[in-house]
Amino acid sequence: MGLLFMANVPEIFGSRVFNQQVMKKMLTSKVYKALKHTMEDGTPLNLDAANQIAEAMKNWAIANGATHYTHWFQPLTGITAEKHDSFLTPAPEGKIIMSFSGKELIKGEPDASSFPNGGKRSTFEARGYTVWDPTSYPFIKDHSLCIPTAFCSYNGEALDKKTPLLRSMETLNEQALRVLKLFGNNAKHVTTTMGPEQEYFLVDEKLYQKRKDLKMTGRTLFGAKPVKGQEMDDQYFAAIKPRVIEYMEELNTELWKLGIYSKTEHNEAAPAQHEMAPIFTTSNLAADQNQLTMEIMKKVARRHGLICLLHEKPFEGVNGSGKHNNWSIATDKGENLFAPGNTPSENAQFLLFLTAVIKAVDDNQDLLRCCVASAGNDHRLGAHEAPPAIMSIYVGDELEAILEAIKEGTEYGAKGKSKMSIGVDVLPNIPKDSTDRNRTSPFAFTGNRFEFRSVGSALSISGPNTTLNAILADALKQFADELENSSNFEEDLNKLVKREITAHWRILFNGNGYDEAWVKEAEGRGLINYRTTPDAMAHYMDPKNVKLYTEMGIYTESEMQSHFDIKLEKYCQVLNIEVGTMLEMVNKDIIPAAFKYMNVLADTEFKMQRVFSLCDAGLNMMKKLNDLINELHIKAEELSSMHEKVKTINSILEKSKNYADSILPQMERVREVADSIEVLLGEEYKPFPSYEDLLFSVQ
Repeated sequence: MGLLFMANVPEIFGSRVFNQQVMKKMLTSKVYKALKHTMEDGTPLNLDAANQIAEAMKNWAIANGATHYTHWFQPLTGITAEKHDSFLTPAPEGKIIMSFSGKELIKGEPDASSFPNGGKRSTFEARGYTVWDPTSYPFIKDHSLCIPTAFCSYNGEALDKKTPLLRSMETLNEQALRVLKLFGNNAKHVTTTMGPEQEYFLVDEKLYQKRKDLKMTGRTLFGAKPVKGQEMDDQYFAAIKPRVIEYMEELNTELWKLGIYSKTEHNEAAPAQHEMAPIFTTSNLAADQNQLTMEIMKKVARRHGLICLLHEKPFEGVNGSGKHNNWSIATDKGENLFAPGNTPSENAQFLLFLTAVIKAVDDNQDLLRCCVASAGNDHRLGAHEAPPAIMSIYVGDELEAILEAIKEGTEYGAKGKSKMSIGVDVLPNIPKDSTDRNRTSPFAFTGNRFEFRSVGSALSISGPNTTLNAILADALKQFADELENSSNFEEDLNKLVKREITAHWRILFNGNGYDEAWVKEAEGRGLINYRTTPDAMAHYMDPKNVKLYTEMGIYTESEMQSHFDIKLEKYCQVLNIEVGTMLEMVNKDIIPAAFKYMNVLADTEFKMQRVFSLCDAGLNMMKKLNDLINELHIKAEELSSMHEKVKTINSILEKSKNYADSILPQMERVREVADSIEVLLGEEYKPFPSYEDLLFSVQ
């Protein structure tokens, strides 16, 4: 079956996508060239060309079973949105025609009042616009032609995650070209690329339906540690379960139809945890495809009687799920600017870009923490199974030795040169990837890209990549401003690289990021450690951050303020739902189940006493359960009271801080008692499926 399945891949790949191959076939040469210019250079499309493209797109979509079209976009909720319109248009004599115009292709007007805007406009101000992103291919999903778009307000402010991403890509292109020109590099365009590794859990749907916490919050609020977790390290290397293989095969088929390069599939560290990794592509296309991937993963799972969990920490005590963000930049000539070169000049160029990344990460630790902040990801970061909330860069031993030689102005031991000098023959060949990757680093150099490992599994990658592009563009701008006025480029380049590496040396760390000793060392280095989303977001609107984003043309200050409000509002909403769900489960499930079991114990104890006159085990069990139930009731009441007070706080920052600092610790105290009760209950009296059931039931 596997060989037969593979034989169809070339035939099905991209079959549901209006890609360049289809465009070239269905458009005139003139219109295709115009569209290519738009895709590659941002040249506006004239209405005549747009009409011809729309007609071809409509005909292709209808031929492939589509009846509707929608402008498909990414609002600030982090999910995707779509409003479907039929191709049907009334015609005389009660007939219909199938129509789709250039205006409808390029621009739509969905009701924007339904989407969060951070207070930028009143609810009654509903006008919002979707604008086609021609660099991301239209595709067919569920009988609808989906047109990837940006989403903005009537006055042009971004209401989505794609618009800032596109802005950041263009800004980085502009500043990178300035730097390349200094090296005599005549590249015409620089593009950021991305490959997100998507981690997830699969659980049985029937068991999922019996867990109110999973259904309402995406994570388990209760659950005693199973007898076996992941300590044996046998999940990662084990053969993939037959049921999971069937799921992965159908998932791959669906992704390939949509032109998504799903390349790698395997188990992850935790039981029931898996990973899907695509081949990299341009950042905006990768963002669109990852949103599609998450949606399709969930749909396909349902067809197999499974539930795909994308929450960063669905289970306490086992590895959470991330989305490793493999980020790089390349020229229109295919030159990877994060890859060491073959000549001293190429290596000098590489070192300047590397230095820019080092500077960007160190100067903007707060922004990097903000862009991966969420209620779910807070549970994962720093949990000794994922990168800490502290930002640092791993470059490997050999590259670090080269950087240290530059910093100290000493010889590089491996080559025996008298002195490191950039741009001349004494600069050694730079190893591409000769050391093992550090899986504990939040930001690791892996030979020709950086792997940003702090991104959570449920997050849109648009936000993190917008931030990465913006902070690198800012660093490159500063370098270009300085070096463009240089009278001795080589000498000034050496001075700049040495100065910046020295100034930002603290951000380089090749050790174990999971170790508690690193937390203390990082503090000594002056690195930031914002453990919670509110801690991080409290600094989002700092003047230096507003200056960076506005000067780089990524966000306006009002857009930033809205993002601040929306992120913290969502954080509070998530915690509000979690508290409500936890209290319901305590009062409606856990305590009644414990009483039911105690009743059985009491009945048994009464009978045993009559026969044997003693049964200490039963009495002790009942006393223990009784004490735990009373404690659970008290702690749950305390949680309820605390929550009512928090809900009255008006300041969104203060409210979110109270959730983080007071409510979450109290929830942990409630959970601790409830989990102690769970292990005492008879199997048939447990109120919901256990961790053992959820993690080991899918075969």
